[in-house]
Amino acid sequence: MDLPQNIQALLEDFEFLTDWEDRYMHVIDMGKQLPGLPDALKVDANKVKGCVSQVWLMTDYDQASNLLSFQGDSDAHIVKGLVAIVLEIYSGRTPEEISALDAEPILAGLGLSEHLSPQRSNGLRAMVGRIKAEAEMRV
Repeated sequence: MDLPQNIQALLEDFEFLTDWEDRYMHVIDMGKQLPGLPDALKVDANKVKGCVSQVWLMTDYDQASNLLSFQGDSDAHIVKGLVAIVLEIYSGRTPEEISALDAEPILAGLGLSEHLSPQRSNGLRAMVGRIKAEAEMRV
């Protein structure tokens, strides 16, 4: 699979982490590095439906460059890390690139899929679904 460089780098980072606990801590660290959203943007319109934890997602579309970028936040450490991963995968891409990019094999390559609870997996799918829907509106 031919993936963008930043996603290749993300996969390589996780390759060095051999056990789940190390991966889990890395996800949390990624969330800590993610700039949070101001409280004024943590409103229902920005909430991702389908997540057990609270997750907010903001979309910015630059018509001139035809690029979508995203900001996100969560009230749970591990979920904020998952938000950071999803943003790394999708932010800064065209709507067409986002539509064509399947997160499932990437997340599997990170070794996360089999360790997330069903609720967290559903929330992750909801985040990806929201981003894909934002892209579809602009294709």
